[in-house]
Amino acid sequence: MSQKNDEQDQPLVLEPEEELPTDLPLLPVRDVVVFPYMILPLFVARENSVAAVEAAMAEDQHVFLATQKDQNVEHPDVDDLHEVGTVGVIMRQLKMSDGRLKVLVQGLARARISEWSRETPYFAVSVELLSDEQAEGKAEPASEALMRSVREAAEKILALRGLLTSDVQAILSSVEEVGRLADLVASNMRLDITTAQAILEEADPLKRLEMVHEHLGTELEVSTLQAKIQSEAQEEMSRGQREYYLREQLRAIRRELGDADERQREMAQLREALEKKRLPAEARDESLKQLGRLEQMQPESAEASIIRSYLDWIIDLPWQKGSRDRLDLVEAQRILDEDHFDLKKVKERILEHLAVRKLNPKMKGPILCFIGPPGVGKTSLGRSISRALGRKFVRLSLGGVRDEAEIRGHRRTYIGAMPGRIIQGLKTAGTNNPVFMLDEVDKVGSDYRGDPTSALLEVLDPEQNHAFSDHYLNLPYDLSKVMFITTANVEDTIPEPLWDRMEVIELSGYTEEDKLSIAKGFLVPRQLKESGLGEGRLSFTQGGLLEIIRSHTREAGLRNLEREIGAVCRKVARKVAEGKNGEVKISASNLERYLGVPKYLPEDERGEGEVGVATGLAWTAVGGEVLRVEVSALEGKGNLTITGSLGEVMRESAQAALSYARSRAGELGLKKGFYEDLDLHVHVPSGAIPKDGPSAGITLATAIISALTGVPVKEDVAMTGEVTLTGKVLPIGGLKEKSLAALRSEMALMLVPQKNHKDIKELPQKVKRKIKIVPVGHMDQVLPLVLATWPLAKPSRKKAKPAPSKSKKAAPKKAAPKKGGKTK
Repeated sequence: MSQKNDEQDQPLVLEPEEELPTDLPLLPVRDVVVFPYMILPLFVARENSVAAVEAAMAEDQHVFLATQKDQNVEHPDVDDLHEVGTVGVIMRQLKMSDGRLKVLVQGLARARISEWSRETPYFAVSVELLSDEQAEGKAEPASEALMRSVREAAEKILALRGLLTSDVQAILSSVEEVGRLADLVASNMRLDITTAQAILEEADPLKRLEMVHEHLGTELEVSTLQAKIQSEAQEEMSRGQREYYLREQLRAIRRELGDADERQREMAQLREALEKKRLPAEARDESLKQLGRLEQMQPESAEASIIRSYLDWIIDLPWQKGSRDRLDLVEAQRILDEDHFDLKKVKERILEHLAVRKLNPKMKGPILCFIGPPGVGKTSLGRSISRALGRKFVRLSLGGVRDEAEIRGHRRTYIGAMPGRIIQGLKTAGTNNPVFMLDEVDKVGSDYRGDPTSALLEVLDPEQNHAFSDHYLNLPYDLSKVMFITTANVEDTIPEPLWDRMEVIELSGYTEEDKLSIAKGFLVPRQLKESGLGEGRLSFTQGGLLEIIRSHTREAGLRNLEREIGAVCRKVARKVAEGKNGEVKISASNLERYLGVPKYLPEDERGEGEVGVATGLAWTAVGGEVLRVEVSALEGKGNLTITGSLGEVMRESAQAALSYARSRAGELGLKKGFYEDLDLHVHVPSGAIPKDGPSAGITLATAIISALTGVPVKEDVAMTGEVTLTGKVLPIGGLKEKSLAALRSEMALMLVPQKNHKDIKELPQKVKRKIKIVPVGHMDQVLPLVLATWPLAKPSRKKAKPAPSKSKKAAPKKAAPKKGGKTK
């Protein structure tokens, strides 16, 4: 085996002999390419290589040095060696004790194998010497410029490596031939075998020098970066050592002066703080254990700072510190009424909690969940509860949270680890019994970092949260005294185990009277204050506020209403700032000057109704909506077409409604086999909004029967309920939101399933005053109430003509596109 020695190669410029032999023994080398004028030691161990060296020494010491194509081949064949190599001379030979030879060889001239004359016991070849070709078409100044550039780059690399000496500079400057300079520099570069062999085989000296120059640029960048890294590492090490010595000297000086050791004083303060803190036994033992470890560590170590942060968290947390509840039920009632209008059920639940707390001070905190459309006051209600109880308030928004560590924290092994946001919130509150609001719990996500809702299971379970374990603290922490309140817009995305742990309180939308009262008592005073308008600057009449509610907002909550009131206040504030005096009174007649044209036009006078058009009620995350269902009967082959971005459940409801109509063809006055030459097209407008759910069943059945019989549907009737194939009407959800939508659309009659009769008691009084609500249990009860003619006339033989549309405003304009509307 022949390989390059670890010793530094020293370039030596020698003139080759005038006459070189062409029949030579071949010495394979595996991990280096030998260039002319290059001197290097080789270890020779393979039998054929040892025989080649002995044959060369027996003659004139010349040998042909050829590099292996694959250095991992132990016994190379003819095809495993490069044809172009270097004729060299063995300058010195040393036989080692293990039988290997150590030879010192010098490259003399490049050559190519022309013939293989022997393969055993060693390779012998005839070679053809390769002389440098003169480059054609190259100007002498260009060659000189390239040589200078190569010399400068080589000197920079050697300087970065600490190898540049005056002798090396002299050698580089003395070489005048282009090819010789290329070989000299290439022999001292750290090139891979493939690149070095390509340079050796290049016959044109100028091209060879250009190849060397290209690789010199890359090598210079690497060497510069390597030198910079080494310098920075050395500088950092020196700085650290210097700081260590200085600190030790400072401590020695303080000891000599009699001053107390600052670190000892710091450790004593930490121990005193831990002993004064009323910690649970497990937390006390762990903290003292970590303090003992900290005292044994160097203060500059990374782990010392981690333990110090951990102890600071233990000291800052309110383990036993709690606020005293305000158990005056009358005062609590006054505060709740002062902050929020209506919400009777929620206020009763809070007062019940205070009453039980007064009788049983050791009771666990309740877990409440407020569900309702946006803008009904869920979040602000949490602040009012904390004010009524006299507790601190902490709010955590869970919208978009996907990392379980947000709840449970990170383990201390991670860089920058911190406790979860539950523990952080308690530290911020400074008490162990705040009102803790977890906002938007229905919008929690999950990914590869875990499922935060699973972590909430322990937080929101009164049977487990007395020993909540945060990954950072790794200690049980009592959350049973915390009053957790969660909020959500929809219940569908909340996991069932989490849903089961909470007491759900539904907050529905507001009626016009509710909005008017809230605007007078809360929204207008707040916006006047925020706009800087004092007494006597701006006032709203009742008609003006009603006009804003009816013509500029159409929502279940109050956000848009407050936004519109704020817009009026800002416009008046500008006039006041410009110097205009006097009180501005906003009424229905002058409102358009401040808010522009109405966004929602009032309902037109209702007509007689239309054939195939029925009014249903839908539930969405932002409140109830009126849903128009249109059905057209066309000549065809009995096909059913369903459009309007309907979900799978709603499509099945349409199929069930059609099957019911076919099964009752005789009672409805339809001829036998009527469906064979008819196509039905069912469409629900607002086609860009997805709709799904079973509660549009009776609406679809009514519209289909109206289209088939040609009898129009009464325009002022709204309905909701799931229908079966036999015509039974099944119960639905979201009745309060749907009733408010019917009220906004000025419906006179509302049909609800018989089994929802118990929910009618929970509806607002104004809904029950303005709308006649009729429970129905079967389609036989629905049709007489909704069809303009009953009992039905004889079956219509002609295609039913749709009634002239007298009210294009049948479907109220939506405030904004609703995503994922459901007929719940």
